[in-house]
Parts: sequence; structure tokens; C-alpha cells
Amino acid sequence: MFALVSGGGIALTSAALLAAPAQADSTSCPAPGASSVAQTGADAACSATSAGGSAAAAYGINGTATANAGPTSLSLAIAQGGGIARSTSGPWSGPAAIAVGPGATADLSGVRPGLAIGIAGPGATVTVSGVGTPVCSGGPGFAGDFQTFQGCLSMR
Repeated sequence: MFALVSGGGIALTSAALLAAPAQADSTSCPAPGASSVAQTGADAACSATSAGGSAAAAYGINGTATANAGPTSLSLAIAQGGGIARSTSGPWSGPAAIAVGPGATADLSGVRPGLAIGIAGPGATVTVSGVGTPVCSGGPGFAGDFQTFQGCLSMR
């Protein structure tokens, strides 16, 4: 009896491995120090540019991500499943833009010292300017901005 159950488990596991979905189209753009990189795939794109003393990184997994880091700053953008993420940083700032799902857009700017994060889900738009109140609309989204000590939340 044990051999039959064990053998069936192996067969089911093997069938599940054979039916695994194709890997998503992805691009990776790390840009440490003074550098610039861009990649384009069938359904994904990324670009990252950074000045000396900074770092930018953008990752597109079936999405489009752009990160630009000015001097002495960090910038991160991650887009997946049709999302669009943009992050731009100035001195001593560190914005992180994450957009996941169709119609998701996260657009973050670092213009003052401090960190900021924006996460947009399907259909959401999340915007952080670094000088005003962050805006979350259109779908599930969140932003926290330590440049202005403000944030937003959208639950729909």
C-alpha cells in the first residue's frame, strides 16, 4: 500500500512539474556608481541611470521600470504584470516605486533627504512628489513619504 501511494505521489509531482507555466519576460537594470543601463524584452523593459556616489536599479517583469539617481542618492523601480514604475532621486533621498498588475502605476520623486515608498496594485496610481501630500487612487495602493511625513492609502 505504501509503495502505491508513494508512486502515485511521484507521478503527480512529475505531472505538476511538466505543466509549469512559462517564465515571465523579465529585464534587470542595476546601475551602481556613475553608470547607465537599459534592457528591452518582448513584454518587459527597464532603464537605470545613476551619478557618481549613487545607485539606481530597475526591474521589469512583464512591466516597465525606470530609475534615475542623482548624486548621493538611491533610486529603485520594480514593475510586474503590466505595471509601470518610475523612481527619480536627488541628493540624500531614496524613493522606491513598485507597480504590480495591469494598469498599476507608481511614480516617485525624491527631492529632499528621506526615504519614500509607493506600491500600486492593479488599476492604481500612486504618486509621491516629495513636496506635497502623496496621492493614491484608482485601485489598491499605498505610499509613505518620509520627506514630508505624509502618506496615502487606497483600498478600492
